[in-house]
Amino acid sequence: MRILIVPGWRDSGPGHWQSLWAERYAHTVRVQQDNWLTPERAAWVNTISRTIEAQPGPVVVVAHSLGCIAVTHLPPEVTSRIQGALLVAPADPERRAVLADFAPAPCQKLPYRSILVASSNDPFCPIRLSGAYARNWGSEFVRVPDAGHINVDSGHGEWPLGVALLQSLVGEGGLTPVSSAAAKTAAQPEPSASLHAA
Repeated sequence: MRILIVPGWRDSGPGHWQSLWAERYAHTVRVQQDNWLTPERAAWVNTISRTIEAQPGPVVVVAHSLGCIAVTHLPPEVTSRIQGALLVAPADPERRAVLADFAPAPCQKLPYRSILVASSNDPFCPIRLSGAYARNWGSEFVRVPDAGHINVDSGHGEWPLGVALLQSLVGEGGLTPVSSAAAKTAAQPEPSASLHAA
């Protein structure tokens, strides 16, 4: 099982829960876009698709902001590799011209289990729209009061609630800390166990 970190517009910097999780948990792979500032849908979707297809097995996606919208644009041959997705603080691509290439957001139900987490006062996406996304995508909807954009600016570092939600998607075996995976690898070498991208 791989955990695929999909940042949003401008990437997730140091201290962001996505960055902290990528450092803390084993078997994480972080998507690296060529252009974080002026995103193009085709390029972003292709990069995410290639990253998923490069993994040896199924993935659980952890997306934030515009990353959520990009994930919903993935083609069927790629979504078949996704076991579940944690979609956090989705963006509204119609609110900012620089994100317009991602509009409109797809309306069809996602073919995997998904949890959408949204804040009641997200400055980048009204809670009503997040609720509509959840209904359209068939996502479990978790509404968090006054959490802003659920990022560093709104005081979200480690974000324990997110970790618990991710655990529920990863399933049996749960999340493996990097130190535990390293110890296991040292004791009994397993090439795939050491895959960890920051």
